[in-house]
Amino acid sequence: MRNFQYLWQKRKSIIVTWIVSYSVVLIIPIMISLMIYSQASSTLASEIHRANDSLLKQMRYTIDNQVDLMKRLNTEMSWNMQLQTLLYSNNPANEIPFLAYKVAKDFAMFKTSYATIDECYVYWQQEKSVIRPGNIRDMETAFSTLHDTGSMTYSEWEQAVNGMGTNKFIVWPRMNDGQAQTSIAYVTRLPKRLDGNEAGMSIVMIDIDRFQNAIENISGLSEGQLLILNEENDILVSNRSVDPEVNKMLNPFLKEGHVSLDLPDRGNSKLLFVRSEISDLKYAVIIPNSVYWKKAEFVRSFAYISIIISLVSATILTWFFLRRNYSPIQELVQTLMDKKSPQDRLEWNELRLIKQAVMNTRNEKDEVVMQLQKHQQVLRSNLLNRLMKGRQDSLISYEEAFESFQMKLHSDMFAVMLFMVENEDSLYAKLPGIDINEREKLIQFIIYNVLEELADKHGHIGYVTETNDMMVCLININLNSEDVTHDLNAIAAEAQEFLVRYEMELTVSLSGKHSSWHGISKCYQEAIDAMEYKMVLGKQGIISYEDIVKSEDVPTDFYYPLQAEQQLINFMKAGHFEHATSNMDEIFERNFNQQIKSLALTKTLLFNVAATMLKTMNELDGQENGMMERNAKWMEEIMACDTVYGMQERLKALLQEVCEAAESKRSANVMQDRELSLRVLTAKVTEYIEQNYSDPNLNVNAIGEHFELKGSYLSKLFKTHTGDGLLDCIHKFRIEKAKRLFKISNETIVETSKLAGYNDVATFIRVFKKYEGITPGKYKEID
Repeated sequence: MRNFQYLWQKRKSIIVTWIVSYSVVLIIPIMISLMIYSQASSTLASEIHRANDSLLKQMRYTIDNQVDLMKRLNTEMSWNMQLQTLLYSNNPANEIPFLAYKVAKDFAMFKTSYATIDECYVYWQQEKSVIRPGNIRDMETAFSTLHDTGSMTYSEWEQAVNGMGTNKFIVWPRMNDGQAQTSIAYVTRLPKRLDGNEAGMSIVMIDIDRFQNAIENISGLSEGQLLILNEENDILVSNRSVDPEVNKMLNPFLKEGHVSLDLPDRGNSKLLFVRSEISDLKYAVIIPNSVYWKKAEFVRSFAYISIIISLVSATILTWFFLRRNYSPIQELVQTLMDKKSPQDRLEWNELRLIKQAVMNTRNEKDEVVMQLQKHQQVLRSNLLNRLMKGRQDSLISYEEAFESFQMKLHSDMFAVMLFMVENEDSLYAKLPGIDINEREKLIQFIIYNVLEELADKHGHIGYVTETNDMMVCLININLNSEDVTHDLNAIAAEAQEFLVRYEMELTVSLSGKHSSWHGISKCYQEAIDAMEYKMVLGKQGIISYEDIVKSEDVPTDFYYPLQAEQQLINFMKAGHFEHATSNMDEIFERNFNQQIKSLALTKTLLFNVAATMLKTMNELDGQENGMMERNAKWMEEIMACDTVYGMQERLKALLQEVCEAAESKRSANVMQDRELSLRVLTAKVTEYIEQNYSDPNLNVNAIGEHFELKGSYLSKLFKTHTGDGLLDCIHKFRIEKAKRLFKISNETIVETSKLAGYNDVATFIRVFKKYEGITPGKYKEID
């Protein structure tokens, strides 16, 4: 089973592919040869058919000449004047013998003229006689003289001459000087007499030997069997003996000019025949295939031998070249396989195996080169980091190190540029599915290529590395540059503008220019110091150390007097956010919009403002400490801001919260005072209504005038506090008075309504039913 599997796997070998390829290449010329052979065979067969047709037509021409003589003689005999008079005229009996004599004499003359005609006579049916050339005989005598060879009886002959049709070719025996001959007889029935009786029959005969001699003289047909057939397809003449069964076999085929047939005595043969041009005879020849296709067989044999030789030669050459071409490949595969056994191979196509081995080798080489490049990049970054931090390398000089890393230098003048990516988190979010280390490497790679290309564009050399989460570009200055400072600012600006396409927000700091290797660490420190001023100057800008150093009269204090602080505290306590914000903006504007302050002063100012807000929050919180608890980490959030603008925004957000808390507290105090006042007013109004409800003139406006307020406003305040309006309160007091009166007195409803404060009893009834659900009269009855 393992051997079978091994052989099955070998089908993928290149040698199998080559064998198939060579076979296909070999098949193409063989197919072309077969096509040429097919066309040549077709052409040759056509030529053979044409040549045999020509011979057959030649035979037809020869035999037709003989047949034509028979028909001509028959015509002359039938239309002989003496015969016509003898047969169709009413002749006296004494003249008939004489007329018959003349006819016999004319026939003798005719026979002399047609030397190839062996016999001719007329059967005279009226007299039962036969008129021959030179004599007249009765039927029996004529039969014994002409046809009594033993192959045909008298009665058969008599029946034939009396009942045979006209224009027939038949085979009859003939006596010739005592010798039996076989002849072809052309029999023609004479026209009937006027009385309707048969006149007789004209017979012309030629010995078969004459036909056979004529056919044998035609070259090319000697090896075939020649046949002459009548209209019933009976064989009249053949140059060979004919089996009676053959005659039956030929009948179905005598419709086409060329047919193939299988004869019992001659095997596979070809039958060719043509029709006579002057009679109903057919001339056929049966030629054995071996003779008929003799020339074609030669061509076929030659073609087969050529193909066999080609196959053998191609097989030998294929084996030779396969072995010659496969041997180096096999040796190479064995070398690649090393000590592995053939059964352990996973790839059985040698070329793919070699390709796979080459690809593996190339991949390994690429990995080695990549690792070397990574190591070189790491070593190069390490070199630049040591230079930035001023560390000296005792093992190798910086000149040699730069040369080993193929880092060119224009001069010994250097500058440093720092790049801080301000939106790293948002950039990482736009690169999903990538490891965070890979994201950092991708961003560094982009900045790396852009900076070095821009430095080269402006005629300088830039080398980029990463340190302390910032990209550092060491610029080796070309002393031939007209304005180095302008070039450095242009590099920074173009880098910012280009990297915006990648949605990078960069803050750039520029150092001053220093010479020698030791000056690089100074450049780096200056760039670090300049980057710190991002807190004052803001992000996404270009901060130049030289611009900071050039600033004169740097202030040593800041604007934040006690009056401004107290004013800010008052605004916060009052909850006036707009005024407090305006006051804070004024403080920051007077401190930062005129001159660049030192970082120490900036931080001190911010801490003082934060302390002011802290004091205010403590005063507002009191004993509850709610605001401080909600903003427990507000100082950490402010310190986490890396720019003055960020700290200012965070302080404003806290300021808004403090002002909202102060406003809320103040509003709560106001509401408490108002609630107390409203409670007192409501009690007074209720007391006044209770004392004066029986007055019919008591209404909302009257109460409002009493308390010096508008009636509708007073009713609204009263309803807000008690849930009922003033008019509802008056009606309720009056209805309660009426109900008490119904219980303690027998006053009428009219009198009760007046006592309760209603002048109109209908109004009293309507109001009573509204509040009690029943009329006063019904209530009184129930009570």
